[in-house]
Amino acid sequence: MNVVCFIRYEIDPFQREAFRRYAMAWGGIIPRLGGQLLGYFLPHEGSNVEAWGLVGFASLADYEAYRARLKGDAEAQANFEFAQRERFIRREERRFCQAVAETLAVAA
Repeated sequence: MNVVCFIRYEIDPFQREAFRRYAMAWGGIIPRLGGQLLGYFLPHEGSNVEAWGLVGFASLADYEAYRARLKGDAEAQANFEFAQRERFIRREERRFCQAVAETLAVAA
């Protein structure tokens, strides 16, 4: 994993459980379509409107191929439609980061 897609969501704080359901659905979809799911994160303390999703890829080309598969996948499309219908995501931003491999999953 060389590239991490960092997705920042602004969510409706009153629909936190809807976002949890949305994130849990990606837990099966993303790995099946070729992404390495690092996790989804809901707000705990501080801001109650900011959530994150992190997905790893070997390269930006792998990310682009994943996005193409995503567009043709019925389960992924149903999850996108759920989010649009329920309107719990107010805003979504993507950033691409380079992973520092030596710092990933370092045990205590």
